[in-house]
Amino acid sequence: MTQTLSKSMSAATAAYAAFALAKPRHLGAAITDDRTGQERYDLVATTFGFRDLAVSIAALRGTPAVTQAAMLIRIGLDLSDGAMLAASAPTSKARQKVLAVTGAWAALNTAALVIDRRRAGRLGGTS
Repeated sequence: MTQTLSKSMSAATAAYAAFALAKPRHLGAAITDDRTGQERYDLVATTFGFRDLAVSIAALRGTPAVTQAAMLIRIGLDLSDGAMLAASAPTSKARQKVLAVTGAWAALNTAALVIDRRRAGRLGGTS
């Protein structure tokens, strides 16, 4: 099974992870205009960067079963990130933005995983 879409989403997530590590302030800047408030998100963004890079590498380099597991982990992380960031967002507009982005990323990862699994079923794949 090639898992083309899952691997593409994992590569995109790895690119985001590299960006998060290089510019951790991006997260706080997207959530609040308050500079002091932005600083509070630097450690979160750095943590997301290392975590997302590890999960993406597993998906890109692993067996088909590892790729599927990494995608399921990624989806769960997207949803938990949304819940955590929304709970700490200072305004309803920021909460909506956080939930839209994390929800969309979870949906894209879910679609990639489902389509890849369906394709594998049609091609006679077992994983």
